[in-house]
Amino acid sequence: MTDRNHKLSLSRQAELLGISRGSLYYEPRPTSDADLKLMRRIDELHMEYPFAGSRMMKGLLRQEGFTAGRLHVATCMKIMGIEALYRRPNTSKPAPGHKIYPYLLRKLAVTRPNQVRAMDITYIPMARGFVYLVAVLDWFSRKVLAWRLSVSLETAPCLEALNETIRRFGKPEIMNSDQGSQFTSFDFIKALKNADIQISMDGKGAWRDNVFVGRLWRSIKYEEVYLRAYNSVSVARDSLARYLTFYNTRRPHSSLDGQTPDQAYHIKPRQVHTRREKRLSRPRSSARGASIPSPSPIGFCRSAMVYGTSSRQKMSGWNFWVSAVAGRQTCCRRRMPESLPIWRPAWNCLMT
Repeated sequence: MTDRNHKLSLSRQAELLGISRGSLYYEPRPTSDADLKLMRRIDELHMEYPFAGSRMMKGLLRQEGFTAGRLHVATCMKIMGIEALYRRPNTSKPAPGHKIYPYLLRKLAVTRPNQVRAMDITYIPMARGFVYLVAVLDWFSRKVLAWRLSVSLETAPCLEALNETIRRFGKPEIMNSDQGSQFTSFDFIKALKNADIQISMDGKGAWRDNVFVGRLWRSIKYEEVYLRAYNSVSVARDSLARYLTFYNTRRPHSSLDGQTPDQAYHIKPRQVHTRREKRLSRPRSSARGASIPSPSPIGFCRSAMVYGTSSRQKMSGWNFWVSAVAGRQTCCRRRMPESLPIWRPAWNCLMT
């Protein structure tokens, strides 16, 4: 950008470029061993106490013998790309020039693979230095579909991982991410729109919106990263590749009933039933335990219970069935306390 042999002085070149003249003489220095040790411990404490900001983090480090001040701790946390997780006011303000999309997963039943995928970036410490790991996770099966290592927070690794998942596994219906500049960039948003993928973004500071990816980071760091000291990026890439293969193919997950992510990814999609459908399919028994056949043509009608403020008959909406006996309606009901809401039958939907 500047030329020391040019006829213009360096001061004039810096003035024309709009940069400080002092920056022309700056030589970057590698991160010191003390800062690398401090940043590694900050990352470990952040996994245990994600609510800790720079002030609390400084106190936790002081208890362990570190002498770094709050500003230095805040600088290290900024370099690592981590911050305390809590709700703050005015968090919906978008970044300049970048559009923030709404969160689409609230109250959404995720019932099959490739319905929703999530994407995020985390900090990976090494023996000397650090790298960033980006991963794409299938929300239903917890399977890691693609991942990349990068020495900087750029959009290119995110695009590479996104394109790999679409090429190998097809496109999802929804892609969820946080509001990081990599995921709100024009190139990343354009790739999602060209693939006709719905865009969902976490609320800022709302860590529960992408909790499954956060749980993945915890597993990777406690079961792999913190047990090793990577000497180079290539060593870190090979070791993480072995662990993620184990994570997908052999590691059982309690949330998947002991299955591996690969097994859950290829299973038949499960059916989601409403409460009424589950109750109608459940066998009914009498007080003595004898099975009671479904009365015809009415049967068990939960939808017949509507909320009311007054009625001569106080009954529970959970134990109610009607049978036709000699042309009359016979109700079996359980009385409710006077303090509870009163339910009354909607006779117009039953047999008259």
